[in-house]
Amino acid sequence: MDRLKDLSPAVVKKKSVRNGKDVCKSSTEIPNFEWINKYQKSTKGQGVVKQALAPLGTTLTKLSQHRKTEKSSDKKGTSERDKGSNSGTQKSKAYSSTESQGISSREDRDDLVRSSSHTPSNKAQILAMPQFGLRDNLIKCELLKNEDLYTYLEDFCFFLGTYNVNGQTPKESLRPWLNCTLKPPDMYCVGFQELDLSKEAFFFNDTPKEMEWTKAVSEALHPDAKYALVKLVRLVGIMLIFYVKKEHAEFISDVEAETVGTGIMGRMGNKGAVAIRFRFHNSDICVVNSHLAAHIEEYERRNQDYKDICSRLQFRQLDPTQPPLTIMKHDVILWIGDLNYRISDLDVDYVKELISKKDFETLHSYDQLKRQIDEEAVFTGFVEGEIDFQPTYKYDTGSDKWDTSEKCRVPAWCDRILWRGKNIKQQHYQSHMDLKTSDHKPVSSLLVTGIKRVNTEAYKKTFEEIVRNIDKMENECIPSVTLAKQEFHFKDVKYMEHQAETLSLFNDGQVPCQFEFIQKPNESTYCKPWLTANPPKGFIAQGGSVDIELEVFVNRSTAPDLNSGKEQIEDILVLHLERGKDYFIPVSGNYLPSCYGTSIHSLCQMREPIQDMPQKTLRELAEMSANENIANTEKPLDIPKELWMMVDHLFRNAIKQEDIFQQPGLRSEFAEIRDCLDTGMPDSLPGSNHSVAEALLLFLDALPEPVVPFSFYQQCLESCSNASQCEKTISMLPQCHQNVFNYLAAFLRELLKNSASNRLDVNILATIFASLLLRSPTKQDLAEKRKTQEFFQHFLTQGSA
Repeated sequence: MDRLKDLSPAVVKKKSVRNGKDVCKSSTEIPNFEWINKYQKSTKGQGVVKQALAPLGTTLTKLSQHRKTEKSSDKKGTSERDKGSNSGTQKSKAYSSTESQGISSREDRDDLVRSSSHTPSNKAQILAMPQFGLRDNLIKCELLKNEDLYTYLEDFCFFLGTYNVNGQTPKESLRPWLNCTLKPPDMYCVGFQELDLSKEAFFFNDTPKEMEWTKAVSEALHPDAKYALVKLVRLVGIMLIFYVKKEHAEFISDVEAETVGTGIMGRMGNKGAVAIRFRFHNSDICVVNSHLAAHIEEYERRNQDYKDICSRLQFRQLDPTQPPLTIMKHDVILWIGDLNYRISDLDVDYVKELISKKDFETLHSYDQLKRQIDEEAVFTGFVEGEIDFQPTYKYDTGSDKWDTSEKCRVPAWCDRILWRGKNIKQQHYQSHMDLKTSDHKPVSSLLVTGIKRVNTEAYKKTFEEIVRNIDKMENECIPSVTLAKQEFHFKDVKYMEHQAETLSLFNDGQVPCQFEFIQKPNESTYCKPWLTANPPKGFIAQGGSVDIELEVFVNRSTAPDLNSGKEQIEDILVLHLERGKDYFIPVSGNYLPSCYGTSIHSLCQMREPIQDMPQKTLRELAEMSANENIANTEKPLDIPKELWMMVDHLFRNAIKQEDIFQQPGLRSEFAEIRDCLDTGMPDSLPGSNHSVAEALLLFLDALPEPVVPFSFYQQCLESCSNASQCEKTISMLPQCHQNVFNYLAAFLRELLKNSASNRLDVNILATIFASLLLRSPTKQDLAEKRKTQEFFQHFLTQGSA
């Protein structure tokens, strides 16, 4: 049997985000401080001083470029963020159900939760806008450096809750879980996993369970306070809801929500995370709710999921020229969810014996999460409270009995709550056995957190002193920096494999300086698409230094030209100093060609591994049309040998593999599989069945021209309801494309014959593969997606050609 192709980005990630109405607007007008006027000079940033000082309780947003010791992992070309998130002067949209708010009327909501357009923090954020210059960044950075002089700590109570509901609807009150504290918390952050396990939800259609569980939460909040819903965000079955007491709403600003799928191909949303970040008074807070990979043996996959979430989940900033904020760039991080770490090395009977003796200390020593944290593999710098409650998984639904199914799962603390930050004390950490709706028990934690508030008089005094000092040094000297390294070379760059080098800058001038990588003439960006500088701009105090990470990463969009030799790993970065000179930094390297990102036609012409092919031949192949063959060579292969190797491996080893094409593999194993395909060594593919399946999907996803060429796409849509017309369309494809299509369809039909074991069905395979085989040359809408699935389904049923 032949090779297979898998999942498309189109099937990957659909977000559901709800905003509280007009979240967090300061209700007071900007006071007019007369003493500001004497500091207003006729400089480029003249209006900024007034803005920075204006409001009582002014807060300042930490600017990522000032954090010299933190490296940004933000990627150039990050896609535009969810339109529903709060941003600048844009007001957030109301959540559709006032019933689920615990708020009596629409007018009440307007009073409780206001937009962030005029919050104190935004006054300081205006300083970061591109129209303002070095002077304003100096003021801002000095204020951040001296924050301790004008802020003080005040304690607030955060209630954190996590519950894997196993696809159930609410069958009982959530009060035993959410109303378990004597006094009402200041904030609620409530996370759910497996909200909906239906195939419809898996493929990102809306689910009615979002509203049902949100209503259940709002009805169970502490009755002695009035709460406002600030934000709701959902990715498939992972949902996070954020409530605040009404009196705190005006002090919440800069609310953003983001999601990351870590399922198959790093995109599917059945596993992953949702997160909400916000500023409360003068503290930046991020709340993450995650659902990591399942199965007791998959702890390395869980570690990989955690790292992916940390690197890929990014929040846009008010200033679009600033790089997005990652999770770790917050003062306080609260992490909840079904982390899925299990109990290792103990049989089920002994685990239950330890539980019956309440010997949780001994049991915890076998906990995978504890072991991985101790090895510093995950959650570095995070804290988890002492666990003195029995494992929260797995129970027979509707009872407190451990799993009596055939699988008889070993009990485990899958559901966890951790935090990172200063001035945090945990008041309780417990499970809630009274709730029996799911095979998990919910968990809660109450954290008393010291939040930074601004002393207005101290702030005013600090600001005045900073302005006086800046006035003295302004225009004294031209900025200059020393580069620790003048040029960079990246050796043996491979497809989808990060390489990074550090460019260290030292400010050896007499004044602070502002740097930025700038575009070269006739170029639209400051660097080639395979290169990124993090951060791309920033500020260095006098005598200070900053490390910039230069990262090379070749993906499906940049691989084709590098494979053929049309492009090389060569670029020159131009580092510009404000009011100073430019520095030219050469970047070079060598790229190892890969079958990933190489056309079907070219691969069919190669009988040797691609890395054994002369560069000249690769260039000639890339320039040929789909019907041409290279001169004086043997007959082309029917299908690419790399595709055959993967499909043949799966046909022989994974035809009955449970959750094949639905569970991700390991990135380290993908690298081994890629190297094997590209070099021909070893003879057989390494890695697990899931890793080979994912490698196949990534192969199909990386094809410059999909299996069904773009020129046939519209014809496929038009013929989707007629099986014979669909077959006729495929018969018109270039021969190598037609061979690959029929080969994959035949393999998938073999998989479906074993659906009782592998848990696949026609809908799942059509959804996954149609989006890879029939890619749209432009953005694909939902109606087109359904037509491509209908088209491909004809080839998955018995008797199709």
